[in-house]
Amino acid sequence: MDWRGWAEIVFTIGLTLALSWPLGAYLKRVWTGEAQWLAPVERAAYAAFGVNRDKGQNWLGYAAAVLAFSAAGFTILYAMLRLQGLLPLNPQGFPGLTSDLAFNTAVSFVTNTNWQSYAGETTLSTLSQMAGLTVQNFVSAAAGLSVAAALARAFAADKAEGLGNFWVDLTRIVLYVLLPVSVVFALVLVALGVPQSLSAGTPVTTLEGAQQTLALFPVASQEIIKQFGTNGGGIFNANSAHPFENPNIWTNLIQMVAMNVLSLAAVFAFGRMVLARKEARALAAVMVILVGAAAGGIYAAETLTPQPAMAAAGVDATANMEGKEVRFGPATTSTFAAFTTGASDGAVNGMHGSFMPLGGGIAMFMIQLGEILPGGVGSGLYGMLVMALLAVFVAGLMVGRTPEYLGKKVEAREIKLAMLAVLILPLAILGFSAVAAVLPSALKGLLNTGPHGLSEILYAYSSAAGNNGSAFAGLTANSPWWNTTLGIAMLLGRFAYIVPVLAIAGALAAKPKLAPTTGTLPTDGPLFVGLLIGIILILGGLQFFPALALGPIVEHFQVLAVR
Repeated sequence: MDWRGWAEIVFTIGLTLALSWPLGAYLKRVWTGEAQWLAPVERAAYAAFGVNRDKGQNWLGYAAAVLAFSAAGFTILYAMLRLQGLLPLNPQGFPGLTSDLAFNTAVSFVTNTNWQSYAGETTLSTLSQMAGLTVQNFVSAAAGLSVAAALARAFAADKAEGLGNFWVDLTRIVLYVLLPVSVVFALVLVALGVPQSLSAGTPVTTLEGAQQTLALFPVASQEIIKQFGTNGGGIFNANSAHPFENPNIWTNLIQMVAMNVLSLAAVFAFGRMVLARKEARALAAVMVILVGAAAGGIYAAETLTPQPAMAAAGVDATANMEGKEVRFGPATTSTFAAFTTGASDGAVNGMHGSFMPLGGGIAMFMIQLGEILPGGVGSGLYGMLVMALLAVFVAGLMVGRTPEYLGKKVEAREIKLAMLAVLILPLAILGFSAVAAVLPSALKGLLNTGPHGLSEILYAYSSAAGNNGSAFAGLTANSPWWNTTLGIAMLLGRFAYIVPVLAIAGALAAKPKLAPTTGTLPTDGPLFVGLLIGIILILGGLQFFPALALGPIVEHFQVLAVR
């Protein structure tokens, strides 16, 4: 651990924050319909799909549209994966997926999770990658941003009923944000050495003179949207540790910035739309403080705690390099791990299961906090706003006053819905983990026993329910139990959260917009930032600390006990 590593962490976070501000200004224009430079294409899309852009939806209509669109996406993708062997653009000759693996994969990409129980380069055809997974990388990200836009309109409204139109939001976000950025940066990645090919592979001769075929896919086009849309699923099993997905330090920097910049931009877009820029900066400060602390904690764990075990083995090393690419090193790998687990992204450039126990535990805890730091595109914003509502409610209890946030009174209905949303994660994570920990068919998938084996279980369900998608490594998840239960956890983590959030949006939109008074809690300063951080950490700690104590924490002390 040295100053250069800390400088990498600070520089990456600072660059991401700097780019998110102008992007947030542009995203607000997209949400409000001010951006019109692709208006002819937009109108053609509405005409083709029969969308009336002037027709608004209440929260029930908006939620029904989100669910119907996601269900249709799941059905199409499931059929494509099952029939893969009969479809064109399959130069690899891959057969169709089994029913449980197709279910898991279709759910995974529709929910913006991108958990993969398979090795992409040996399982999915070019058509499945491009027409199946990549399409969902765009539209699942756009669906999350659409829900965030609806919630922003609710806070900005004064006794309104509608939240906008989901189909319009979805179309505009894909057309004006996701597609243009992906086209430009796919070309940048190609220039930096990322492959983009429809060929099945290319033969090469190794240094030993052996013949080998390297798998090729349209990598660059999927790589940028996987990060920019916080999808995270990789074409190759090694994900962003693979030299084809992430060949050098420049592609690594682009990927780290891309996986956080749009989520932070959504916060600034929200502030502009609600006329609450200072409050938006407070939310962004919470996100940056906690993701920075996580990156620093993982970096410290990977460079300070290995010494006892390494010394006992006679290894002279200053950092734990197991599971890390020497191209990136511990500081960059730690930053990537904090960014991907805080951002609901799921891409990895190192194996989290090979981190030191506390390093892997911090990454797991970042997911368990609710994927709000800064979370997935859109989902991070509405998840953070749920936490903000809980924070002002707690503050209101302290002073005996009805809480308000951004001019809206927060009453019993909103708090009940907020608690319904935040209880989804512990229910799915701890409930499924408890069963898997004693079920023989589930335990067969573990590589390790003891605390590390428990961490494999906890991380898998945390990643699924948190719609993250990264894996702890070691777990063989391609079995009916894991594919099915992880798929159910993904569905709960996505849609059992979105529906209460939209219900909250509907309730807030109907309320009058109140001017602040002398009794209103300021939500733009250090006091509120500290309160919000406390609420987030206390909720996460109370729910998950007992389980973490039996996994990564006890394993940490086992490592220190080695002499």
